[in-house]
Amino acid sequence: RKTDRASRLERKKQEKDKEEDESKEEDSCSQQNRASRKKNHQQKNSDGKKAGEEGSRQRERGKKAPTKDQKESENKEKKTNKKEKEGDDKQKTDRKNSTTSSSNSSDEESLSEEELAMLMEQVEQKKKLIATMRNKPWRMMKKLSVLREAQAFVEKFEGALGKGKGKKLYAYKMMMAKKWVKFKRDFDNFKTQCIPWEMKIKEVESHFGSSVASYFIFLRWMYGVNLVLFGLIFGLVIIPEILMGMPYGSMPRKTVPRAEQATAMDFSVLWDFEGYIKYSALFYGYYNNQRTIGWLKYRLPMAYFMVGISVFGYSLMVVIRSMARNANESTADGDDDNFIFSWKMFTSWDYLIGNPETADNKFASITTSFKESIVDEQESNKDENIHLRRFLRVLANVLIICCLCGSGYLIYFVVKRSQTFSKMQNVGWYERNEVEIVMSLLGMFCPPLFETIAALENYHPRIGLKWQLGRIFALFLGNLYTFLLALMDDVNEKLAEEDVVKNITHWTLISHHNSSVGNGSTATPPPLDPADVPRGPCWETTVGIEIVRLTVSDILVTYITILVGDFIRACFVRFMNYCWCWDLEAGFPSYAEFDISGNVLGLIFNQGMIWMGSFYAPGLVGINVLRLLTSMYFQCWAVMSSNVPHARVFKASKSNNFYMGLLLLILFLSLLPVAYTIMSLPPSFDCGPFSGKKRMYEVIQETIELDFPLFVAKIFSYVANPGLIIPAILLMVSKYSFC
Repeated sequence: RKTDRASRLERKKQEKDKEEDESKEEDSCSQQNRASRKKNHQQKNSDGKKAGEEGSRQRERGKKAPTKDQKESENKEKKTNKKEKEGDDKQKTDRKNSTTSSSNSSDEESLSEEELAMLMEQVEQKKKLIATMRNKPWRMMKKLSVLREAQAFVEKFEGALGKGKGKKLYAYKMMMAKKWVKFKRDFDNFKTQCIPWEMKIKEVESHFGSSVASYFIFLRWMYGVNLVLFGLIFGLVIIPEILMGMPYGSMPRKTVPRAEQATAMDFSVLWDFEGYIKYSALFYGYYNNQRTIGWLKYRLPMAYFMVGISVFGYSLMVVIRSMARNANESTADGDDDNFIFSWKMFTSWDYLIGNPETADNKFASITTSFKESIVDEQESNKDENIHLRRFLRVLANVLIICCLCGSGYLIYFVVKRSQTFSKMQNVGWYERNEVEIVMSLLGMFCPPLFETIAALENYHPRIGLKWQLGRIFALFLGNLYTFLLALMDDVNEKLAEEDVVKNITHWTLISHHNSSVGNGSTATPPPLDPADVPRGPCWETTVGIEIVRLTVSDILVTYITILVGDFIRACFVRFMNYCWCWDLEAGFPSYAEFDISGNVLGLIFNQGMIWMGSFYAPGLVGINVLRLLTSMYFQCWAVMSSNVPHARVFKASKSNNFYMGLLLLILFLSLLPVAYTIMSLPPSFDCGPFSGKKRMYEVIQETIELDFPLFVAKIFSYVANPGLIIPAILLMVSKYSFC
């Protein structure tokens, strides 16, 4: 189909062709008329001459009869006169034809310039049509036919717009422009395909709504952040120590004690992260306190300290940046609250879908979005008794506060009892893992209890989800800090024990040296086996082991809950429904709704444990990367196979800043224990990169004094003055509040 300008151009061409044909016909008709007139005139002249000749003949008959020679000469003269007349007529017609052809050629040249301009406009229109074809409300067959015609027209006439010598250059430029556009389109498609788990998340969103899909998007984002943290710790701390540090067995901190070597490879010991795992690069105590290691003179203690701080700095930067981007996206959407159902009815479908599976997912997504909008409309128009609602909400909050206080007391009691178990021998499996089991069970059963209590409040589903997230956040935060406070009591006991062990180690080394000298030998005494040297408790490794145990137990409880509580339940309902007395699938699947609040808060607090534990166990980030990777596949499979959508489907917020705000808060709260240990507690004397120092942060002062010029050390000493730091902090706070 052609545009209006194309039709106008064709009309002009047809009119010009008709005018040319008419002019040619008129010329031919005029030439024929002239020739016929000349022939008639010649015939009249010849007839008159013949009549005169006959009259003269009749007159001369009486005089004399003409001879044969005279007749022949007269005939020759007549023939020559006819030939001359015919030659004159041919010259006249040739002149006329030459004048008409010259006029026609000039008209064609002028038309060709106009045609080029019109053709260029038409090519641009075809390009615009190709670019906006997706937005046309046409049928697919019409779109395809018009698109093919437009592409064929552009390919045919685009290269003919150049003139003279620049025609080839213009055609080459247009070809390269097409190639560049195609490359950008293919590269955008490639970038879209490189987004991990995009199709899985779209499939989940089409069946369960945007609220469930927001959890998987958040999980993918957390995986990307942890992947960067893993590369940072693995590349700057673990690999340099393994490649350039002292090998295993060369020193006491890298050797299993003699008393533990018999059971160091037992599964029960390794499952508790003892034995060879305890004295590996997974934990803090494995790293040496040498200032430089290897031929590169790599400063491992300084790198360990800076990487530990960079983990929090990078995470803070990424979280704030994501919050700012989400805020910009939410404010740039405009007002979408007007004519919601009309927009969804007439603009939801994508007419370029050609895959049946994609069409089914799109149909399910549109259906789910209509349900979300209907719920929002019903909740906005609901009227109930205000006083009864307030009473029920106060009662629900009182019950939840009681649950929070009870869970905190239970965790503190269990942690204190585990300290007594650690001093006993022949302790069972439950006693060794009682803290992790209790915390995992509280995290598993308290969120459903909170959701049951929240049914009394009758909030909008989106507002109810935020209240549920806040309460579970308070539960996990209380459990975490109760666990840390109880753990700090254990750390203080180990710090008191270190003084005794330090004296024992010192006297053991002195006695070994004296015994070798007392034998009368002048040679240097043989070194003491590292496995026989008394060890300190290394409280940093103890904290790291507890956090790793808690993380692994949380992973196992989550996976077992999904496998037993969702998959086996779904199989039972699906296969036993055929032989049951009533329809099991009518009501029982409501217990298999995907728990958004519990999963999101579990993910956030697990990340808080990773941030806090990465300083004491550098290998913990690698464990978390594997957890998130398997969790994406496992939970996507469980959702699509074993869960059903919520009975009250609701739309997620345009901005994901609520999750990010909770994550920012847990980041700050997980930074506090690490900062306290760095600034206040003395490091262990026989393990870790900071052994031998009074505080961990002294590694910075040591580096400045030994590696930097003297004036740089003075500058840092002036900058570290509290008289400058406090006004700078106040200035930044005032500027932030003003902005």
